[in-house]
Amino acid sequence: MATQELPPPMALFQMVTGYYISRAIYVAATLGIADLLAHGSQPSSALAKATGTHAESLTRVLRLLASVGVFTEQEDRCFALTPLGECLRTGVPGSMRSAALLFAGITQEAWRDVLYSVRTGAPAFNHVFGMDSFSYMARHPEEAANFDAAMADFTKGIAIAVAATYDFSQFGTIVDVGGGNGILLEAILKAHPSLRGVLFDMPHVADRAQQRIEAVGVGERCKAVGGDFFLEVPSGGDAYILKHVIHDWDDARAVTILRNCHRAMDPQGKLLIVEGIYPSRIDQSDASRGAASNDVNMLVCTGGRQRSEAEFRSLYDAAGFKLTRIIPTQASASVIEGIWSPKDESLRGR
Repeated sequence: MATQELPPPMALFQMVTGYYISRAIYVAATLGIADLLAHGSQPSSALAKATGTHAESLTRVLRLLASVGVFTEQEDRCFALTPLGECLRTGVPGSMRSAALLFAGITQEAWRDVLYSVRTGAPAFNHVFGMDSFSYMARHPEEAANFDAAMADFTKGIAIAVAATYDFSQFGTIVDVGGGNGILLEAILKAHPSLRGVLFDMPHVADRAQQRIEAVGVGERCKAVGGDFFLEVPSGGDAYILKHVIHDWDDARAVTILRNCHRAMDPQGKLLIVEGIYPSRIDQSDASRGAASNDVNMLVCTGGRQRSEAEFRSLYDAAGFKLTRIIPTQASASVIEGIWSPKDESLRGR
């Protein structure tokens, strides 16, 4: 029976034990099971030998995943991929392997103490790991590399949608603040051959991004710059774009970042935030669940939040901008456009 057809106690029990599945997916992703099954089914004994695991125990976990359609079990304890399982392969279109390692790994470790966040309002991640998530990534390069890969997988679809939806031809130079590995900027530059770009992020992130920018063929029109967006951002851009940056921070820090963009840009420039808009009322739709889930994840991991249209308007106003329009895309994010507020240009000198 589907969850909605179950008696309420059993439906709730399925929700309570949902981590069984996510942790089993984490095991499969860590062991690379989907990559081993890429060319056809294999017996669990062969998979155990290839992964250095206990055959019977691995079989039991694979059977759990078969029960929810990640794999299929065939005769003689052979397992094969399904369309869901294909998404656990490495490097394929639509791959969620890095996301599985991230969200069922350290993120889930932080979520186990969500009650700490509810009681204190502070990120549980800091409480569990003894440091904030950005410091943790800086000190754990393997986790940071996987985080970059997971964000890249998510960003690919958003980047294409944003580049196709918003008219960037009006600009000469765009500054991508907190631009990560540059996938968004790459998509925009390739869609607009006359546009130039600046990617701005923490120095160690910018160093990696510069290598990728050159590798994908936009190095002549784009450079990566390292720094701290709480202090300043590069000047000279006609537009400043921030994709999934502001939701990492509370209102005070978010306003600091936006004010630094305000200082750096000309009065004719535009501010573009790419994020989801928190609905005015939560229902049981997939969109509501996604927004609410991401909002609590920000609470747990960074102390940030998802914001409604009214909350974005308030942020823009506090930073010296006027929110002019919100442009939905085909992805799960909108382009939130702002210009200098005509009533408060005094912020430029602060």
